[in-house]
Amino acid sequence: MAESEVYKSTLSLVLDDGADVLTGKPIYKTKSFNNVKTAAIADQLYTIAQAVAGLQERPLYNIERKDNSEIRQA
Repeated sequence: MAESEVYKSTLSLVLDDGADVLTGKPIYKTKSFNNVKTAAIADQLYTIAQAVAGLQERPLYNIERKDNSEIRQA
């Protein structure tokens, strides 16, 4: 039986940077925050992301969490 343990978590704010002049496709910029507590729940991260997004010049498009896990035999 294998088990997984999260050892690193990153919070990313995806910000809307307008549209490409030639293609009209949206352009996104990402602000990432490392060393997020792995035990943080989605509600906590959402609250923090909303607060930090209010300090940005660009509007918030999306909030992402990226977890890295180590898989090993139990």
